[in-house]
Amino acid sequence: MPREPFSRPPRAPAQAPPPRHGLARVLSKLGVCSRSQAEQWIRAGRVTLDDRVVRDPQHPTSIDRQRVAIDGKPVQQAEPVHVAFNKPRGIVVSAADEHGRATVYTALAAAGLPWLGPVGRLDKASEGLLLLSNDTRWAAGITDPTTHLEKTYHVQVAGLPDTVALAAMRAGIEDAGELLKARGVTLLRAGAKNAWLEVVLDEGRNRHIRRLLAALDFEVLRLVRVAIGPLALGELAKGQWRRLSASEVKALDARNVS
Repeated sequence: MPREPFSRPPRAPAQAPPPRHGLARVLSKLGVCSRSQAEQWIRAGRVTLDDRVVRDPQHPTSIDRQRVAIDGKPVQQAEPVHVAFNKPRGIVVSAADEHGRATVYTALAAAGLPWLGPVGRLDKASEGLLLLSNDTRWAAGITDPTTHLEKTYHVQVAGLPDTVALAAMRAGIEDAGELLKARGVTLLRAGAKNAWLEVVLDEGRNRHIRRLLAALDFEVLRLVRVAIGPLALGELAKGQWRRLSASEVKALDARNVS
């Protein structure tokens, strides 16, 4: 009687190994601290991986399979916190400043909040709506230029921009090899010597609005961010903060932004 041909049972599809990132990045993604702070802790010998001290911030780490601890205390995903802050003019968006200037964290020191990272930036001379969070995925979606999330600013300038200048801002100006332009520009009001503009960006380059206006010979006197996407600064007082509601967090989530 002829033998039936031998056939092997089908192999189960191989499971992809869990992603491995550098240890400092893992701590940052867990919302425990900033990446720079994590690097300091790791180099100081305060961080262990599977009960062994690791001093290399880039050491490959799988949070799903390895135990991470700081000063002997196991590290867990931090509870997400999302904060809106009305940044006053004159403070810097930095955890520490080498020149001893006041920072956003100085202003929030008494708030009793966990570590929060800034979601985007405002330079020292700018003011208005600043988001802070330890939810790194959410923050990355807001700052990702591919989402084209609109940010709205009220800008006081010396001089009186005419329709030609406003059209030039919309069309764009090349500066230092970069095309700087506004998605929208509206003249809000004008006085004898200066004017207020509403400027909407859907991308953010370093000192974008200041450089764009300087190229058109307009000095920026004040620059206030009044909205990020659908979230408005509203009546939040200067130097004050508030937690975002669940609906506000969802509205700014990149997965919900069309």
